[in-house]
Amino acid sequence: MQESRIVLFPILFPILFGLGLLIFHKIKRKLLIGLTGAGLAVTAVSVARIVWLSVGAEKEMACTFFQLTSRLPVFFRVDLLGSLFAAAVTVVWAAAGIFAFEYMKHEEANGRYFGFYMMAYGALTGLDFSGNLITFYLFYECMTLLSLPLVFHTRTREAVMAGLKYLFYSLAGAYMVLFGLYFVNRYANTLTFTPGGVLDSTLAEGRETLLLLAAFLMLLGFGVKAGLFPMHSWLPTAHPAAPVPASAALSGIIVKSGVFGIIRVCYYIFGVQFLRGTWVQTAFLTLALITIFMGSMLAYLERGLKKRLAYSTVSQVSYILFGLGLFVPEAFTGALLHVLFHAVIKCGLFLCAGAVIYRTGKTSVEELAGMGKRMPVTLWCFTILSLALVGIPPASGFVSKWYLAQGALGSGTAVFSWLGPVVLLLSALLTAGYLLPITMKAFYPGAAGMREHAGMDQKKGGLPGNKTGGGSGRTQEGQEAVGERELSWIMLIPLLFLTALAVIWGMFPGGLVSYIGRIVSQVL
Repeated sequence: MQESRIVLFPILFPILFGLGLLIFHKIKRKLLIGLTGAGLAVTAVSVARIVWLSVGAEKEMACTFFQLTSRLPVFFRVDLLGSLFAAAVTVVWAAAGIFAFEYMKHEEANGRYFGFYMMAYGALTGLDFSGNLITFYLFYECMTLLSLPLVFHTRTREAVMAGLKYLFYSLAGAYMVLFGLYFVNRYANTLTFTPGGVLDSTLAEGRETLLLLAAFLMLLGFGVKAGLFPMHSWLPTAHPAAPVPASAALSGIIVKSGVFGIIRVCYYIFGVQFLRGTWVQTAFLTLALITIFMGSMLAYLERGLKKRLAYSTVSQVSYILFGLGLFVPEAFTGALLHVLFHAVIKCGLFLCAGAVIYRTGKTSVEELAGMGKRMPVTLWCFTILSLALVGIPPASGFVSKWYLAQGALGSGTAVFSWLGPVVLLLSALLTAGYLLPITMKAFYPGAAGMREHAGMDQKKGGLPGNKTGGGSGRTQEGQEAVGERELSWIMLIPLLFLTALAVIWGMFPGGLVSYIGRIVSQVL
């Protein structure tokens, strides 16, 4: 048990480290960046070590931090599912953090940004390694509060209003989860996550209607963070208001905390046997399909680059929710694969968008004509990541969507067995429609596009620094950088890494599928 206490390190260290950055926020920027880089590296290595000891060496990694009550311990345990999410968090948090070292150079209050960024990392790690529902709920709330300042960061009216909307929606969802938690605590043997569920059949007998209502409210509550209709509108509001590295973290990881909560509720608390075939499953699948189509359509109609990517997240995360709600092994495998693939792809797309904003200040998709000749590496990364999100083989998105479609077709869930693949296909076509034209115009703008592009550069050439939307400030130094063809290597490395990962996972998915198969065998 003493050895198992190392699970506390990647939770407490980044929280205390980030608190230190907040206290000493006035240190020189180079020192701040060096310390933050070291903090990210130490946390990432500690997460990797714990995951290896638990999964690779098969050591029991569990410990109780303290007791809220005799029945409610703050308890941590590393399992296969938590390790998968912890790995996704670490990859995205490190990539977006490294990108931010250069991107945030022209923003104010870097100490505050990186302080909360590190603290949110610790809260997410605590969420991933939570061993019971009460611990998960506590760190879920901490994650919301610690990620809120990332949305607020620029302190513009847009950012403040977006942050408040994020907070109010998140609190509404949290209260729905808390309502369900009361009843779970009353009618369950334990709150410790157990594959197959924890309900006491003797206590639950005759109260199935009440428990189904509690389950549905918990799914809706966690669905708020995942952008599930009709509680999705915070997401396209908060993402464009935050600095781009924060948007990448929000879209790639923060929304997945809601997905993680839904998995725990369905597969580890209530159990699929209790939920399968009920109105809860039908309502949840219906909302997921509505969200998939609606998000894709809104992204197709949106002209702002960051907001288009935010609506895309609304749609793509509901791919995961649809797979989870089918309660069949293939769909569950596809859902967990899409958790990883979407985290990497969408983080990369947001960072590409941020790279363009950082260099040029252009935030609308119409303004990107000819950008491929100026920033070829960035736009090639954007293109490859777009193809991966659409689901073009051999990129990773194809693999997860294949499993989702196969799972739906074989699920036997009445209308959803055929309607699901149809909606997924329509959404994939819309995804191609709102992403691929960006790259086509960037590399092949045509004569009119090139003239417009050149004219806009001439107009901007002599202007002083300005602030662009979404916290993307550009000083005179940033304005002078417009003439450069590409980013610095510290910004390109995360883009190249995420792009390579999106392709490699698609070409060689066997290891991930095998790992997820171990999780599937536990819960289905």
